[in-house]
Amino acid sequence: MVLTANTMKDKYTIFEEEFYPLSNALYNFAYSFTLNDADASDLVQEAYLKAFNSIATYEVGTNPKAWLFTILRNTFINKYRKARKQPTKVDFDDVLNVQDASYDLRTELFGNMMGDEVTNAVNSLPMEYRTVILLCDLEDFKYDEIAEITGIPIGTVRSRLFRGRNMLKKLLKGYAESKGFEDKR
Repeated sequence: MVLTANTMKDKYTIFEEEFYPLSNALYNFAYSFTLNDADASDLVQEAYLKAFNSIATYEVGTNPKAWLFTILRNTFINKYRKARKQPTKVDFDDVLNVQDASYDLRTELFGNMMGDEVTNAVNSLPMEYRTVILLCDLEDFKYDEIAEITGIPIGTVRSRLFRGRNMLKKLLKGYAESKGFEDKR
């Protein structure tokens, strides 16, 4: 049943019961695209706004998580395309502040690299592999749902999962060995 122009209460009820509980998963998915807290939060907020504005197209009883993830993914792609068309902007005050700062740039650049090795490995994957791995292995979407969210065929989903997992295996081999794990092939 497609939601029609019912009362605002119906819209708010759907959001409260079906969409808002997914905010953490939506944020994690957004963060996998942006790799930045503020940008991920903005992306989630924009996706929720678009979802609210197009709630009439949502079919009650279907998978709200897949619907929201698709909106978020499309929102990210549209923002990315728009940003690529615009020339890079530089704030002169920011340049002066960087020149005047008295901190060790090496600490700032490399300080974030010493975090969780697995997270860093996943984040280093190309976007197309990282996306399907996060959707499958962290968000527990089925292959057909991932295909719908990403707009690619199921065969491509399987292929990207296989290749992405193999990339992760190579990236994490040294880390696993340092923790006492052995490759028993």
